[in-house]
Amino acid sequence: MSIEKGNIRFDDKGLIPAVVQDASTGEVLTVAYMNEASYKKSVETGETWFYSRSRQELWHKGATSGNTQKIVEMKLDCDGDSLVVRVQPAGPACHTGERSCFNETVYEADEKTAGTQILSVLEKLIAERHEERPEGAYTTYLFEEGVDKILKKVGEESAEVIIAAKNRDKEELKWETADLLYHTLVLLREQGLPLADVMNVLEERHNK
Repeated sequence: MSIEKGNIRFDDKGLIPAVVQDASTGEVLTVAYMNEASYKKSVETGETWFYSRSRQELWHKGATSGNTQKIVEMKLDCDGDSLVVRVQPAGPACHTGERSCFNETVYEADEKTAGTQILSVLEKLIAERHEERPEGAYTTYLFEEGVDKILKKVGEESAEVIIAAKNRDKEELKWETADLLYHTLVLLREQGLPLADVMNVLEERHNK
């Protein structure tokens, strides 16, 4: 269901900022602007259309590069003056060839805090492997083999975790748990389920 145009508050130039986000990983890919015409085009075609402030014209993302963005969902913020556009990207979002336009780190949390973010970093890397399929990469191999192979690996690693725990082998348990988490993230990507959705379930259970 599309957002009713009447609920959108375009600014005095007839524009609204659109934060484009990978629907699978939650990664922010780019920030662009839509006007009423590009919003309608986006809804009609199911792909992102924006308004170029420099060229003062509509542009279809991927029209020349082929790096289109299939829209999964559009959300309007509480004030009605900003959009989040969740997409399935067909290639890099940035004109430099990078997956995301946000690549320059200007602040990084301390090591202890950053360590808790490794699952998100790994999820992003797996998403890149899923799209680009670099030759020789193990993750590429898993995606090429398909869901049955991935499920087999999840099962094998689950069994290894059980064995390590039964043997009271903490060192082995550490490594096998890491393997299980990695293969689970690959499975989530294959199924098109963002890790954030799983984390939301944990948070909801915690708050009950």
